[in-house]
Amino acid sequence: MVCSRYLASQQAPHKSHLIMAQHQSSQDAPSIAVVGGGIAGVLLTIALLKHCPQFPVTLYESASAFGEIGAGVGFQPVMVRTMALIDPRIAVAFEHCIKGNEETDPPVWFTVRVGDTRKKGVAIDDEVFKIPGREGPRGGVHRAHFLAELVKLIPDGVARFGKRVIDVTSTENGDAMLHFADGSTAQHAAVLGCDGIKSRIRPIVLADSDPAPAVFSGKYAYRGLVPMDRAVEIMGGDEIRTPQMNLGYHGHVLTFPIAGGKILNVVAFSSRPTWEDSNWTVHTSKEDMLKDYEHWSPKVREIMENVQSPDIWALFNHPPASIYYRLDPLVCLVGDAAHASTPHQGAGAGMCVEDAYILSQVLARCRVKGDFKLAFKAYDAVRRPRSQKLVKTSKEAGQLWDLEGEGIGDDLEAFEKDATTRMSWIWDHDISVDLKRAHDTMSDSR
Repeated sequence: MVCSRYLASQQAPHKSHLIMAQHQSSQDAPSIAVVGGGIAGVLLTIALLKHCPQFPVTLYESASAFGEIGAGVGFQPVMVRTMALIDPRIAVAFEHCIKGNEETDPPVWFTVRVGDTRKKGVAIDDEVFKIPGREGPRGGVHRAHFLAELVKLIPDGVARFGKRVIDVTSTENGDAMLHFADGSTAQHAAVLGCDGIKSRIRPIVLADSDPAPAVFSGKYAYRGLVPMDRAVEIMGGDEIRTPQMNLGYHGHVLTFPIAGGKILNVVAFSSRPTWEDSNWTVHTSKEDMLKDYEHWSPKVREIMENVQSPDIWALFNHPPASIYYRLDPLVCLVGDAAHASTPHQGAGAGMCVEDAYILSQVLARCRVKGDFKLAFKAYDAVRRPRSQKLVKTSKEAGQLWDLEGEGIGDDLEAFEKDATTRMSWIWDHDISVDLKRAHDTMSDSR
């Protein structure tokens, strides 16, 4: 059933066909470097191999193998549809990873409860309302499991490991020269930076025009996993098998299933004004974690007591960049390297999917190196406003979930009105409108 939904309209090429397409490219064809082998970089590489066979592509990853940091990541139907537009096999891989997750009818994003006993006038732990979702494949997946499925779609020989970029310079003919920490170099016509929130490519693109580093958002989160059987035992029912949001003052606790419903992903948020540690992810003890939730209900605290190996994740986001590309040499930012967001609307990874789709489609219209600048301009015009809106509204959502929303606070009636409508601009988006605008921008620039 899964395969037929995505594959009926177009058959995905076999790996050997992709390799053949690369080998048939002219030796003089402008080549593209993708920097970063996380979800964004892998998705973009798949997109380029499928839609831009005229350009040789190489993926550079600093680690010795593909890998993702963190446990759960969520995608909504709008993003899964865009995955299928990139390559139907990506959507199939996603559905493989969510198989076993509990589904609700009608779809629900989160069931909202109050877990903080200091909130008066409400039954603690009881359902307050549901945030409706959208029809279609959706849910949380284990990052590493999803990435493992995606890398199967990349032919051997495309990825280069142990290649940490330290600089990108311009050659005499205007190509980009990548300089790696191991002393080696690589020359390409263009570089696409998918190297995440701590991107090395970002300051190269922005130079002195914008503040490049990410800034602390005022929020941090404890992350960990609980076996689902144990979570059901604690909660005394199967409601925990579906996504839950527990509200509190200056913090909230999210739980949702991953790994085919066998594991409960727990993300417990809290607040502080600054973050001094140079590391953004640090180990912690259960005792220290529970101190932040001393006023919370016994059920929420017991779930957290059962978190295996919790760590603290400091939440940073990027200040808005005035541009996502540069022309000398040709370098473009994608995903978190361009617009790292806090996770409070569950759409950061989804924005990477949209980036990969739009950028691959405009590059598909290119034939020579000189066309790349038109593609980058079109991509920037379409993707920068939407992705930066996510950064802004996601930070606002984090304040809302922590009962700090401007003009809302702990007024649950106003809270519900905001919470049940604020995601529409993300979930009901028509990516085909963006693509047409990007194509029009390219045409107008010629």
